[in-house]
Amino acid sequence: MSTFRNPVGPQPSSVYWRRRIIVGLALLAVIVVVLLILFQPRGGTPTTPTVTKTNTPTTAAPSSPDAACAAGAVEITAATDKSSYAAGEKPQITLTVTNRGSAPCTINAGTTQQEYRITSGSELYWDSKDCQSAATDAPVILEPNVPKSTAPIVWDRTRSSATTCTSDRAQVPAGGASYHLNITLGTLKSNDVQFILE
Repeated sequence: MSTFRNPVGPQPSSVYWRRRIIVGLALLAVIVVVLLILFQPRGGTPTTPTVTKTNTPTTAAPSSPDAACAAGAVEITAATDKSSYAAGEKPQITLTVTNRGSAPCTINAGTTQQEYRITSGSELYWDSKDCQSAATDAPVILEPNVPKSTAPIVWDRTRSSATTCTSDRAQVPAGGASYHLNITLGTLKSNDVQFILE
């Protein structure tokens, strides 16, 4: 008589059958786990690959926004909000930078690179570098033919000087006087803008 089908021992046969079922289920679970490890199911949610940064220097492709703008590809434009100002009105000055190239690029458009100059005739009346403090770099990505403008600077119609940073400055001549605004950004030069102060 088979001892497998008819367990022999001091316990009732039902005890041995329960033990065999438990051992069998445990063995089946181990087999299922092993199969799942070996054959992972497909079609799960994709994960984002982890990018490991290295210290190896790379050369940016011409189409990379990290590539510095070529000097000939960038145009800077000076502008005032009006062409003529009544007595007491203060001109608002704006710099616009445009990438005329065919690919995005980066330029330093910070105050370390900007200089606004207002002249009349051969005389310099106002220079943004006079008494400038805390100048900063500001890398800006320029998309092709998408102009970017600075916030307007309000000129208080006074003559600037590096020696009058903490004192009152004299008002410049008005009554129909003609002035010219020019801006530089690094080595780039803007157009000339003429305006009148009444």
